[in-house]
Amino acid sequence: MIWKTTEYAGWGRALKATGEVARPERQSDLLSLPPAPAYGLRRSYGDSALNSAGRVIDMTRLDRLISFDPATGLLEAEAGVRIGDLAARFAPLGWLPAVMPGTGFATIGGCIAQDVHGKNHHNSGSFCQHIARMTLLQRGELVEVTPDTPAFRATAGGLGQTGVIVSAVVQMVPCKGAAMMVTERRAENWDEHLAYLDASTATHTVGWIDGTARGASLGRGIVEEAESSAGLVKSHVPAATVPMNAPHFALSKPIVRAFNEAYYRRVPARGRTSVKPVGAFFFPLDNILEWNRLYGRRGFHQFQCVVPLSSAPALRAMLEEIANSGLCSPLAVLKRMGPGRGGYLSFPMEGYTLAIDFPNRDAARALIKRLEGRTAEAGGRLYFAKDSLAEGGAMRAMYPELPEWREEVQRADPEGHLITDLVRRLGLRSAT
Repeated sequence: MIWKTTEYAGWGRALKATGEVARPERQSDLLSLPPAPAYGLRRSYGDSALNSAGRVIDMTRLDRLISFDPATGLLEAEAGVRIGDLAARFAPLGWLPAVMPGTGFATIGGCIAQDVHGKNHHNSGSFCQHIARMTLLQRGELVEVTPDTPAFRATAGGLGQTGVIVSAVVQMVPCKGAAMMVTERRAENWDEHLAYLDASTATHTVGWIDGTARGASLGRGIVEEAESSAGLVKSHVPAATVPMNAPHFALSKPIVRAFNEAYYRRVPARGRTSVKPVGAFFFPLDNILEWNRLYGRRGFHQFQCVVPLSSAPALRAMLEEIANSGLCSPLAVLKRMGPGRGGYLSFPMEGYTLAIDFPNRDAARALIKRLEGRTAEAGGRLYFAKDSLAEGGAMRAMYPELPEWREEVQRADPEGHLITDLVRRLGLRSAT
């Protein structure tokens, strides 16, 4: 197996690493490699897929479907399979992955390592709650891991520290077809936005929030609710590609405000209902390939937190600080989450989650640091998949089951071969 020295980054492109990368074609190739962290398509935003101190294994060619049982909906697939490809292939057959993140380019291995959530978390929980079993490469051996074991809970959302995720058996769920019936309506302010989210009985619910709106309009946005549909729609294909790094003024304050105003007004005041392809609803950002280039060569950071339901006023205060800063991008999402989580380090808790992007600038980094402090004060937590700036002590305190995770990781990887830049930066494997 050839190791190639490569510079690579997470999706935010603010943090980078240079090191040797191997790209195995088959499981036999993987078994011949020395132990190293693995990554997929690097859709985590920060440094969770980086290892600037050593080698990494690119799992994207291990992307085969192994078996599917149409009687039970159990699908076995290799870790490099993209979640969007599963949706495109199986929705016409009446099946979808039970949980899908906001991009179809996330791999099954990545979805497990971050225990991702989707627009239906309030109903269906997190990704790893729908895994029947998975196969890991631990210390040169293939090991099968099943739910309700410490090894499973340490792997679900465990940042790849218990072994290289090789394959998994995923529980698919029935759907009516390859379309979604989507209802959109405006929320005029923060209170109305939360009221819509709280009252929603739809399977899938998500809110786009205008991070530039202030005063009486603070928290305004668009709430989408959706159910699967048998409607006939065209296949969803990307509309464009960002060909190069955008100039620094591409997401300046006036441009972002104008875009957000137009985006808010695109939905009539009375609301509307339409039929969309599965991919267009679940993966709207995939409509523009390489959209991270819009932030220029310096990249961007995303702040995503979740706070308990009782801390909604604290989250509103965070949004007010964001709006007054003039630093946010058009990409901001507000959702209500349920309690479901698959692992010791899984992000979700019952409450509200806010995700918002900021260009990689000094003022934005300072703002994010303040927001992280507010999150801790509110009893919330930050999302490893999006983090690139948090300090270790504060982040570790947000995950009370960290000692249980450490114990299992130490058993699986005592030499520390699988440590990544994020794990190193936050001191997750150190008890001090």
